[in-house]
This record gives sequence, C-alpha cells and structure tokens, in this order.
Amino acid sequence: MKINKPLTAIAAILFAVGLTSCAGQDSESASPSSESASCAPDSLKTLTPATLTIATGEPAYEPWVLNDKPESGEGFEAAVAYAVAKQLGYENAAVKWVRTTFDSAITPGEKTFDFNIQQYSITDERKAVVDFSSAYYFSNQAIVSSKASKIAGVTTIAGLKGARLGAAVGSTSLDTIEMQLGLKPQVFNDNAAAVAALKNGQIDGLVVDLPTAFYLSAAEVTDGIIVGQIENRDSNDQGAGLLLAKDSPLTACVTGAVDAITASGELKAIQDKWLTVGAGAPVLK
Repeated sequence: MKINKPLTAIAAILFAVGLTSCAGQDSESASPSSESASCAPDSLKTLTPATLTIATGEPAYEPWVLNDKPESGEGFEAAVAYAVAKQLGYENAAVKWVRTTFDSAITPGEKTFDFNIQQYSITDERKAVVDFSSAYYFSNQAIVSSKASKIAGVTTIAGLKGARLGAAVGSTSLDTIEMQLGLKPQVFNDNAAAVAALKNGQIDGLVVDLPTAFYLSAAEVTDGIIVGQIENRDSNDQGAGLLLAKDSPLTACVTGAVDAITASGELKAIQDKWLTVGAGAPVLK
C-alpha cells in the first residue's frame, strides 16, 4: 500500500483503502483486552477525562466520512472510530471530534487528540515519532475505467481477458496486472499520464491503489467507475493504523480494541458496507 505524499494529497481528498485481511500487525505495545480494567474509560488517560477525542482530516471525504460529518458515524473510518470507541467502553456522546492536517498529526510532539484516523500507513520511519494501533485497513489494488468501457460490468478476473490495462512505472499496480491478472500491462511515467491514456481510449482501465481509485473515478475520469478491486497480496504491507502520540498510554488499549473488532468480524462488516458493496467497488475473484 502506498499511502504517502504526494498521493496523500489525493488520498486526503477521497482516500483513499480493500480490507481483505485485517489481522493485527505489529504495534509499539502489547495488546491487552480492551475489556480489562486498565482499558476502561475511568482508567484511560485521555486528554479529557471520560471523553475520547478522535481526529480526522479537514475536510474528510467519502467513502471515509460521509458529508464531512464524522459525528454521524457514517463512512468507513467514522464507523471504525465509533466501533473502537464502543469497544473501549465509550458511548457515542462521549466521543469528541477534532480536525488536523495530515502532516501536522504525524510530526513529533504533543497531540490534540487521543487517536487520529486518517489513512495513515504504518511505516518503520513513522513509528520512530508516533505510535500506531494494529492495522484496521489494507489497501487493495483497483481498476478505474468509464461507464462506456468494454470492461464496465466485468465481475470476475476471468472477464478481464484481453483487456488493455495500464499502470504507473515502478508501482505495485504493475505487479498486480502481471501476477494476479495474468495480463501484460501498458506502462506509464505516472498516474496522470495513465489517466490521459484512459481518456483517449488507449487503455481500457487503469490499475491503482483503491484510495486513489476512489479519487480518480470521482474527480478525474468522465463517467468514471471502479470496475472492481483485487485482493492485497503484498506481504510487506503493514496496513493503515490509528495514529497516537509517541509512547501514548492508550496505544495498547486502542490496539486491543482494533484487534477485538477484527476478530469479531465487525471490522469486515464495516468494510463490506462502506468500501465494497456500498462504495461500488466489488472484489474481483
């Protein structure tokens, strides 16, 4: 998954990630059950007693947050945030939302939030200055096309046989086209060049990570669609995690909460609602 600048600028507009395997990844602390006494609201050392302060972007876009109103709980990340809060013992009324820029939240120093949910990729470099929970999201690859394309309506990988697919040079998208789809990709210098080729009819579809696909299909491609997404098979991908201040006393409990909603299947249900069926991005098998 490549959720970084400059793609983060795109991702923050409509970011954007398929969640096919959300088993907890490594984190900075141990992961005790969020039901333990130390993880109860009256024990957690939050910024404001009895209140869980959660941050997101300004603005926050669909499908991550609907109508820029995270307090509604609608949208993938808004729903995940409230599921974590509930697991920690906080009712919705005890959740407070604040806004941050993407970059300011990831710099060292004090934070204005207890955790931030804004599609932050977990990387070793970032873990040197902030904490992360275990992963709640892994970005699949996806195929962007238009309603008039011959691959519009394709529902299986087999249905892509003979399709002309393109991707940016040096991207994992190229590997996806070759290794998972069994096709020879057309290679472009960057996504902008590939989008131009798609608009000109040189290719039938463009393969990018799912967050970028949400943006391109909505803002860059006329009558743009996401044909479907392809399951993530990148073993080096650490996923996206909830971001906390370095050495936060909440890290272990927040990680435990993410692990609990993953194990229960609640996280998968949220994904299905907001990032696959609900978002018009079915998984191609």
